[in-house]
Amino acid sequence: MKDPKEFCTCTDTKCPCHPANHDRGCSLCIQKNLREKEIPSCFFHDIGCEKPTPEWHYRDFAALVEKAESEGKI
Repeated sequence: MKDPKEFCTCTDTKCPCHPANHDRGCSLCIQKNLREKEIPSCFFHDIGCEKPTPEWHYRDFAALVEKAESEGKI
């Protein structure tokens, strides 16, 4: 498996959960996101279109998926 620091697309490298800041891979990020009912930013970035909402919550991800589908990106 690749080192998470090599494929992480999160731009918030100051976040203590970012894989560049510890040796626990994506675990801390996933735990934080589950606790806060959010989706990790790498999922948003993978879709490749501009977020229609300002947050990272489940509904925000759903809105992004719907937008990407309507634009034929996924």
